Amino acid sequence: MTMAKRLLVPLLVLGVLVAALVTFTRGGDEKTLVAHFPRAISVYEGSDVRILGVPVGTVTEVVPTGTDVTVTMTYDGDVDVPADAKAVIVAPSVVGDRFVQLTPAYSGGAKLEDGAELSVEQTSQPLELDQIYESLDRLNVALGPRGANKDGALSDLLAVSADNLDGQGETFRQTIGDFSRLSSTLEGNQEELFGSVVALEGFMSTMAENDQTVRQFNQSLADVSTLLAGEREELAAATSSLATALTEVRTFVEENKGALGRNIKGLNRVSKVLVRQRKALDEILRVAPGALNNLALTYNPQTGTLDTRANFGESANALESDPAALLCGFVGQADRSGALCDEITGILGAGRAGALGGSGAPLPAREQFDPTLGGLVEVTR
Repeated sequence: MTMAKRLLVPLLVLGVLVAALVTFTRGGDEKTLVAHFPRAISVYEGSDVRILGVPVGTVTEVVPTGTDVTVTMTYDGDVDVPADAKAVIVAPSVVGDRFVQLTPAYSGGAKLEDGAELSVEQTSQPLELDQIYESLDRLNVALGPRGANKDGALSDLLAVSADNLDGQGETFRQTIGDFSRLSSTLEGNQEELFGSVVALEGFMSTMAENDQTVRQFNQSLADVSTLLAGEREELAAATSSLATALTEVRTFVEENKGALGRNIKGLNRVSKVLVRQRKALDEILRVAPGALNNLALTYNPQTGTLDTRANFGESANALESDPAALLCGFVGQADRSGALCDEITGILGAGRAGALGGSGAPLPAREQFDPTLGGLVEVTR
């Protein structure tokens, strides 16, 4: 027993020294913060001051100051608090002591100075139970017989809602689920949603800027509607005839779909051939009119024969006497302006007048074309 007393006295002295040392060390390295709260219910001297739920200090004084409550607190000097921090009274349970939370946690930037003071706008406190009761009481009065239900409107609303929702529980649950999925989809597509809203706003602005044009368009639609209303019987008859025709076409296609398929395949092959021979077709279309004209000129209706004369002898004499005239006679069939004939006479050095037979104009091509080809083709006149 004597040995225990001898050991207990040094341990007590050592504990007092450690406590004094800790108090001295922390007492010289603490920061002070003053916060003004509208109310500070269940906050006392010694209540915790926390950051992210971790105790960093204590409340040292709670003093009512007229329209608010001034709460003085200290926290560890090595704890950094952001300059824009707020003080919040947190209630862990409905009853019991509360603590002051400094939020948000420091992540960089300016720091809250020692001795800083937070205004009422920078603090907040939990909603008290009596405030909840008071709000519910006001709601009951507003919805009661002296309020919205004075003439039974609320009762009627509840009765009608009950009748409408009777037996629709599954559908209502499905609606809530679909709305939840819609909300999730919209949350993941915020940019697209806002982009659509911006585009819609631009469209509406364009409509507003072109109000007169839009009015004219609406008036035109109204006129068309009026016209269709006046012709509704004819339109109904035309629609009925079209329905009959489409029915016949459908029946024809169903009965002859094999032949139609073969014809379409054959038409496809013909189209491919025409595509491959488009250069030749272009050449034919270019020279065919002249060839047909020459064919018409060779027909002799008196004898019913195709006549032509080469005149090689006369051509040879003309070539010797005046080659420019001969060449102008050839090119004059294609060039009515005489430009080519001028070039030829300029190159050969012969006078254009001689080449044109003294008339001063290129040899004329035949202007008239007989569409009957001399009687070979019947033409309605």
